[in-house]
Amino acid sequence: MKSIKVISITLLYIIGIAISSQAQLAEQQLSDMVKYSDILNSVLKETVVHYVDSIDVEAITEEAINGMLKDLDPYSEYIPAKEMPDFQIMTTGEYGGIGSVISMKDSSIIIREPYEGMPAVLSGLIPGDKILYIDGESMEGKDTKQASDLLKGQPNTKLTLTIERIGESKPRKIEITRKRIHINPVVYSGVLENNIGYIYLSSFTVDSGRAVKEAFLELMNKNISALVFDVRDNGGGVVDECLEILNLFMAKGDTLLSMKGKIKQYDRVYKAMQAPIAPDMPIAILINGNSASASEIVAGAVQDLDRGILVGEKTYGKGLVQITRSLPHGGQLKLTSAKYYIPSGRCIQRIDYSKKEKADSDTVPVTFYTRNGRPVYDGGGISPDFEVKEENVPSMIFYLEAKSIFFDFVAQWRVDNPVIASPSEFEVSEELYNEFKEYVKSVDFTYDLQSERTLETLKRAMELEGYKDIANEEFQSLEKLLKPDLDRDLELHKKIISKHLAYNIMQQYYYHKGTKMYELRDDVVLNKAILQLQTNVN
Repeated sequence: MKSIKVISITLLYIIGIAISSQAQLAEQQLSDMVKYSDILNSVLKETVVHYVDSIDVEAITEEAINGMLKDLDPYSEYIPAKEMPDFQIMTTGEYGGIGSVISMKDSSIIIREPYEGMPAVLSGLIPGDKILYIDGESMEGKDTKQASDLLKGQPNTKLTLTIERIGESKPRKIEITRKRIHINPVVYSGVLENNIGYIYLSSFTVDSGRAVKEAFLELMNKNISALVFDVRDNGGGVVDECLEILNLFMAKGDTLLSMKGKIKQYDRVYKAMQAPIAPDMPIAILINGNSASASEIVAGAVQDLDRGILVGEKTYGKGLVQITRSLPHGGQLKLTSAKYYIPSGRCIQRIDYSKKEKADSDTVPVTFYTRNGRPVYDGGGISPDFEVKEENVPSMIFYLEAKSIFFDFVAQWRVDNPVIASPSEFEVSEELYNEFKEYVKSVDFTYDLQSERTLETLKRAMELEGYKDIANEEFQSLEKLLKPDLDRDLELHKKIISKHLAYNIMQQYYYHKGTKMYELRDDVVLNKAILQLQTNVN
């Protein structure tokens, strides 16, 4: 079976090369394509016909394609026809449905995250509602993909959900009218202290440029003196949208981005095409290690053209360009075709997959210069002008999130607390935190500590080197200290656990917008940006 997979990978690699590019391939490559295509077509056919067991040709083909592309880089991928609707949702942010994330809990389908203003919310669905039936079809034994397919449909069509709600003894039926769901990438915008405007963009989907422009014009009508544009945790998306956003601030004719690839037809130079709306407004871009691709283009252009300041942490370093190519039978190939270069000439990309380098530390950064002559460097994302480290999160928090402890607690807590304070005023009281602690204990919550696993690794290394007995007493003391202790850790990490509890409460009551508003109340990166902008403005 393994040999068949290798055969399939090689075959699909050959037949997947675009015909239009053949003229640019070396003569030997063309010869090899013809030769191995004939051989491997024959091998695959003979294997399918004569192999002792039956072979799922579709499954092995998809696995082979994915294996081949994965070896190139993480961003090249095959999208079969059956997955095209989900791919289109990712790029456009639009679909027909009820507007809610669903998830599995104890083998049941539940409403996880209904979107503000969408049919799920308007019909009264809340997080934690268990879906029993969709249009009379039982959800018992169904997974989220099957349920999602039933929930989606043409806008203006109706469906009926039978749900079970926490705190209610009887199921209830809810009729919902599907609509075109558009997920607004501008999660929150508003005016902060000292008339500084703020926009948080979660992704670069189709129409992100328009959404940012509308939010920005609204802020300008409120006479803002500067702007904070937040792309932390924004993994990128459609490049045209980030260029449209840059056009709001950059001088007409400024080079914003270049693309260079093996095939010259993919080379591009993008310039600002129109007069900016706010050519002189001070700007701060907030970035972190999850800001990637289009987020890095925005941040990099602002830095290279000395148009504003970057505050936060170094970005991810994803500077590879993908194109999509249509494939037979309705699928598409998303393939890396070029690299991004920002105005100074430096490349955003961190890892050179052609050389299989593991980290940016393997190469010496090359120095480039901004418009005003400041040195900047390539070889791994965009470094901020003002570095501000975000708060470290203990591993216990990840376990609480992964096991839905926060979510489940809040879903039950809201039964007795249908109305709470606004995101600008809400506080986790001592009473609420104690209630949460008791809940965590009641569900038999378990977790590992990273430090405990590190100690085990150190012990094994010292045993191999013959040093363990020398430090045996110290090891025993450390083992005792580093074993998970729920009561101790709930108190030790009380401050950050309270924050994450508040985030989950805001999410269930006030959606993404409310969560972001609460986060901004105690945001060290934002505070640094405001301080710098105030200094520049004054």
